[in-house]
Amino acid sequence: MSAPATDLAVRVARKQAEAQDICSLELVAADGGALPPFEAGAHVDVVLPAPGGEMIRQYSLCNAPGETHRYLIAVLREPDSRGGSDTVHDAVAEGDLLRISVPRNHFALAPDAPHHLLLAGGIGITPLMAMAEQLSRQGAPFTLHHATRSRTRTPFLARIAASAFARQVIHHHSDGDATQRLDIAATLTQAPAGSHLYVCGPQRFIDAALATGRDQGWPEARLHCEYFAAAAIDTSGDGAFELEVASTGQVITVLPKQTALHALQAAGLDIASSCEEGVCGTCLTGVKSGVPDHRDHYLTTEEQQANDQFLPCCSRARSGRLVLAL
Repeated sequence: MSAPATDLAVRVARKQAEAQDICSLELVAADGGALPPFEAGAHVDVVLPAPGGEMIRQYSLCNAPGETHRYLIAVLREPDSRGGSDTVHDAVAEGDLLRISVPRNHFALAPDAPHHLLLAGGIGITPLMAMAEQLSRQGAPFTLHHATRSRTRTPFLARIAASAFARQVIHHHSDGDATQRLDIAATLTQAPAGSHLYVCGPQRFIDAALATGRDQGWPEARLHCEYFAAAAIDTSGDGAFELEVASTGQVITVLPKQTALHALQAAGLDIASSCEEGVCGTCLTGVKSGVPDHRDHYLTTEEQQANDQFLPCCSRARSGRLVLAL
């Protein structure tokens, strides 16, 4: 993976348990100065140690926007971790120095929404906490629903209880009484007219919320989501295809078991990358001709249908060749 476009040196000022299998890291500038400002929904790339090198993972900022003395992230220990969450839980300690990117935001609040409906599944609460902080400070109407397996697995309970927006947060635990579990359909039906939906969490949770919204006639412009990771895709039927660099005419073959990103990088092209799952958008590349096979969770449906850009880390080609705007 490529390093973050802009490195910030930070120190882990505090590490604490937020819930079962969830810890938070408070990051401060290593030089003691101010950190770049951010808006709700933003995330940072975090460079973590890995055997033989480094790995980059994306984590949403969950402290109040406007704070420049610190960034706060929270990380769930994933049972099928690719190394990132285990490293944060087991290898990162208070006082450690890390490198992160400047904040980037692909999950921003709609400034003109009459009401904001925030749906969080598990660790998906992290960007929505920053949203709740910002909306509360602005006096904007919102409701936050947080669905978790149990109270012991629910982060930020004390922080929410002590917040100015405590009454606007509803907790749902799947191990509790069935009447208090999150009913996505009913929640969307009861939302005030013109509400914007923001959903983050496991892919099935996000997909269910978006599908429900579409079934109820919510326009795409009022549906917002952020995926933490992409679902596995069956690649057994993938074949080879070609990439042409428009500026030079160079033609690069992408093999069946190879990603377009790795083929481009192997050919000497400097394509920035980060998640390599089609989630973060770092490797977004323009397409001048040809038809991509979009497999990302970054582009909107309309952007995918335009076929003028694709994510080479995960997407492939439906046509024999893609001419890239490189």
